[in-house]
This record gives sequence, C-alpha cells and structure tokens, in this order.
Amino acid sequence: MKRITALLLLCSLILTSTGVITGCSKSNTPKILVYNWGEYIDPDVVKLFEKETGIKVVMSYFEQNEDMYPVIKTGSQKYDVVCPSDYMIEKMIGEGLLTKIDYNNVPNLKNIDPAYLKSAEQFDPGNQYSVPYCWGTVGILYNKTMIKEPIDSWGALFDKDFIKRNGYTGDILMINSVRDAFAIALSYLGYSINTTDEAQIEEAKKLLQAQKPLVDAYVVDQVRDKMIGGDNPIGVIYSGEAIFTQRENPDLEYVVPKEGSNVWIDGWVIPKNAPNKEYAEKWINFMCDPEIALKNFNYITYSTPNKAARELIKDKDIKDSPIAFPAQDVLDRCTTYHYLGENMDALYIKKWNEVKSTH
Repeated sequence: MKRITALLLLCSLILTSTGVITGCSKSNTPKILVYNWGEYIDPDVVKLFEKETGIKVVMSYFEQNEDMYPVIKTGSQKYDVVCPSDYMIEKMIGEGLLTKIDYNNVPNLKNIDPAYLKSAEQFDPGNQYSVPYCWGTVGILYNKTMIKEPIDSWGALFDKDFIKRNGYTGDILMINSVRDAFAIALSYLGYSINTTDEAQIEEAKKLLQAQKPLVDAYVVDQVRDKMIGGDNPIGVIYSGEAIFTQRENPDLEYVVPKEGSNVWIDGWVIPKNAPNKEYAEKWINFMCDPEIALKNFNYITYSTPNKAARELIKDKDIKDSPIAFPAQDVLDRCTTYHYLGENMDALYIKKWNEVKSTH
C-alpha cells in the first residue's frame, strides 16, 4: 500500500505541472493514465503491458489516500485507473466518483481468491467497483539486538516503563498517517479502529500526545531504510515493507500486536470520468494474470490476493511467510477500515493536527 520515494513524487509533480501527465502528445499511440502508490508495481510489468496491448502507460504517484482523493474528486486530473485503499474506495463509491467494472472484460478475475473478494465486499458490496491488488497488515518492526524483551503489544509504543527498560526513549518511528496512528492508539485502549465515539477518539488523541516525546520522527516510507540501517530500534510499518527489511537485516522482527490491528486491501478502480474505460479494464485484467501478479509480488513484497499466483511461488519461506500470509488467528484480530463520513473524517484530522502541533 505504501512505498514512494521523494524522486518519484518529484517526477509526478513535474509531469503534472508540465502537462505531460495528460498523455497528450503528437503521437497517436493510445495511452492509459495510471495513478498509483510509488514503487507499487514491477517496472517490467508496465513494459509487458505496453508490449502486449500497444498501449503506452503514463504513471503518476501519490503517497497517501488523502493526497489522491481530492485529485479525483475535483477532476483536476483525469485518470483511467487508480489504486486506493479499502476505506477510500468505500468513500469514493458513496460519492459517485467511480464507475462499475464490466467483468466480461476481466476474465482473469477468476484468479483472485474468493476469500479476498468476500473481504472486499465490506467496502465494495458485490465487488462492483474494485478488484483487489495487494493486501497486508500494520504492525511493529523492532531490532532484536537493540531491544531486550520480545514485543507482542502496542504498549511497546506507549508504555514508558517498558520503553525505559529497553532503552529506546525518544527513538520510536511513528506512522505519519491519520487512520493508522489512531488505529494503533484505539487498539491499545481496547476500542474499535472504526469508532465514531468522540470521547474514545479524544482519549486516543491524548495517548498520542503523551507519546510524542518518545517519537524520533513521524514517517511512512523512511521507516524501512532507518530500520535496515539500525538508526532506530523500533517503528510502525506495513507488512510488505517488513518482508523487505528482513531480507536486508535479519535482526528485524515484525509483529501484529495482540490487541489487534488493521488488515487493508488496495484495489484497482476506474474513476467515473476516466478517459479510457476500455484500457482500464485491460489493465485490471492484466494485473490479475497469475504470472504478472507473481512478478508484482516478488518486486513489491506486499501480499497478493491472487490465489493462482501464490501457487506459483517457488520459495517456500516466502510462500509460507507468516508476515505475507499470516495465520487465521492473526487475521481474526485485525479489522478493515471503513469510511466514517465527512464529519468523522474532519474530526480525526482535527485531532491528528492537535497531536502533531503538541510541543
């Protein structure tokens, strides 16, 4: 769901400002405009799509769902296919921003595990508007050589006694995301990550404010490199990133805390104002091909919902990875985000801004 580099963002901004991103050129080559998370697709897959279809891919990037949403909402830039997360898909469906997918043009949907299609119905009833692309969990990554005690609780981010015993006061890499940060605090307090109870949200805010002196930085993508390099002993990370970091540094351990967490699904959707719906459906169908899904999984390390692709994984350690494909008891304590409405969106953002502005 989640990697991007400053360079990719810069390229995206340059493309947008110059007008190149519109796909306009003197050439008559057909183009598909894709809006995706950074580093969230194997570049070779893009080349294969272009070779197979003759359609040029013009890619643009976003770092958070909240960055992508206003672009689609205002229509300031039209895209053919976009990759939001579950709760944002639910929001966009409710606001009439998406068009239904014609599955006659997506025969490879048969390769998606029915379990993930069922999960996706929580935010897209009937699977009318989205096709699952990747999924994962949110958890804690910690360095076993730097932290003395095993971690199994979100308390490792809030419990000052535990933190002091393990000597990482001021070293926490906290997630720079409204919903994820509040989900962590709410889970630790024993509340739903989809709560609309203002008192519970306020309590979570105060917990996050109290945590702030223990935080080295609020980050998303930077946690990967910082943890690999041993700059910090502990941070919040997405599961796909955790797999990558463990390949680079075997001292790192990933855990989904016992209090529960978020299990997310990112999916391909087609905006209502997409210039080329036909191309978008070709793209989605291509992404659901088992060999293509496997290439993407090997490149981005985020879990694939493509059952046929998983069967093709040759590395048994990855195929049976408890991070990539966690046990049912882990999934049972995880919850999908839901869109909570404009008023709740505004409230969460207000509370998060209060956290970030705390001195």
